[in-house]
Amino acid sequence: MLNKLWRGFLVVVGAALGYQAILFLGLAEEFSFDLQSIITNNGFYGLIIGGLIGFILLPIIINKFVQGVLSFESRLETIPIKDIVSGIIGLILGLLLGILIIRAFSISAIPSFGFVLQLAINLSLAYLGWNLAIKKRDELFGIIAKSNFKFRGNSDESDDKKDIEQDHGQEDNKLQATYKILDTSAIIDGRIADLCQTSFLEGVLIIPEFVLEELQHIADSSDLLKRNRGRRGLDILKMIQKELEIPVEIYDHDFNEIDEVDSKLVKLAKLLEGKIITNDYNLNKVAEVQGVSVLNINELANAVKPVVLPGEEMEVKIIKDGKEPGQGVGYLDDGTMIVVDDAKEHIGEKIDILVTSVLQTAAGRMIFAKPKLAEEQVL
Repeated sequence: MLNKLWRGFLVVVGAALGYQAILFLGLAEEFSFDLQSIITNNGFYGLIIGGLIGFILLPIIINKFVQGVLSFESRLETIPIKDIVSGIIGLILGLLLGILIIRAFSISAIPSFGFVLQLAINLSLAYLGWNLAIKKRDELFGIIAKSNFKFRGNSDESDDKKDIEQDHGQEDNKLQATYKILDTSAIIDGRIADLCQTSFLEGVLIIPEFVLEELQHIADSSDLLKRNRGRRGLDILKMIQKELEIPVEIYDHDFNEIDEVDSKLVKLAKLLEGKIITNDYNLNKVAEVQGVSVLNINELANAVKPVVLPGEEMEVKIIKDGKEPGQGVGYLDDGTMIVVDDAKEHIGEKIDILVTSVLQTAAGRMIFAKPKLAEEQVL
């Protein structure tokens, strides 16, 4: 029954549309209810043809339209929200540009073709704006994120403090501060907290959410050593956020088209024009090749170690024996390893040594020495 009513409704709609089309084209006059005029009036044939179209074709057209809408809705559900937002922004900008062009060159006033040109310009620029914005979504969201991050941790400053910063012109300095992006290796290492505490590190500390996910994955590992390292990294982050005064921000945008975390860090550093803090030697080299600045904590630690020259004297405790026969190994307070010849018999003792040479490697610095007593006996 409902199907018959629906078909009847479509016949009426088709007939009305057919009659209006005939009138719009100027092929018929208004109906008069004279049988002769009805037969000779083209409007009658418009009714018949429109009714047939309504009965036969309109159900198919409507069905295809509904299927198209449902298919479009399903596709929208699979499109990332960032693509949709970027596309809408590009669409709006394209339409605004089209309006400016049409206004500037009075295109709508062109006889006959003005409307067609106006429609073509708006559709073309809207399409170009949509596509370009989607392709450049990472750069677009990078600019937005750089100007307005979602603050977490130390971002809850009071209004009074903000007013004081503005009065003293400190807000401009904050905007000019560089971003320092933390790598997982730097967080797990733990020295980043001590470095922040010394106030040598300036700018805003950025913790990407994909780094947090990697750290959480390590903390949930079945391997005991990895699990302890991951949990230690999370504790370090908590301390930096809660106890230290350096501004910390969470970057919650991910680069879904990139799989490797190192590549994501390089991409983020390019977007924010920031620097990566890491202990990863490979990431260091890859970032430098791509023109991204890197702050390597290991290199910093080596740079601030006291300079030791051959011929200097010092006291060191021999901890264990070395690789070569008779060698003993000790360590300075900063962790520098000292290899002492003929010191194996002094394991567990503190002895005076004389530095003979210093070797700088990628892993750090090694000092080679001899016991001072043995040197005096030679002299």
